[in-house]
Amino acid sequence: MTPEMRTPRLVCLTGFMGSGKSTIARLLAGALGWQNVDLDKRITDAAGLAIPEIFARWGEPEFRRLESEQLARVVAEFQETQKSRVVSLGGGTIGQPQNLALLRENGAVLIWLRCPVEELLRRCAQITDRPLFRDEASFRRLYEERLPTYQLADYCVDNDIDPARVVERILALGIFPRVTV
Repeated sequence: MTPEMRTPRLVCLTGFMGSGKSTIARLLAGALGWQNVDLDKRITDAAGLAIPEIFARWGEPEFRRLESEQLARVVAEFQETQKSRVVSLGGGTIGQPQNLALLRENGAVLIWLRCPVEELLRRCAQITDRPLFRDEASFRRLYEERLPTYQLADYCVDNDIDPARVVERILALGIFPRVTV
């Protein structure tokens, strides 16, 4: 790696619900020896409530406010410690312009975990705690609404296989130091 090519130190995984962000982030952080931060977990810890409860009690606007607040804390911690980390974002995190701007301003690399909508539907159909998954039509509509935002990511990696293989695909992007998985 040439000196002008700097290794990213703040990597954020984005993608629609069911795309495997939390799982892939955990595996990628482990492979790199970096910290793993799950933004949804940070939100639930801060609120003392599960995400469906936050939506039920306070609605999506309050959830988005909490999400932005916790993302700002994650970025501030990174700036303070300079410890490399992999962050799994929520499916709608970068859809908020201030969140995307914050990540860009702080040198975050965004990786979109792309997955066919049919596969996402299959994965999410089994999960009952997704407040924004009401029915197939609204699921597809939300996916289409968010697609242009995901396409703003720096990299796109297909997540249509085993999570360990997806991590291999991310490592093969050539933006990290050599790692053996």
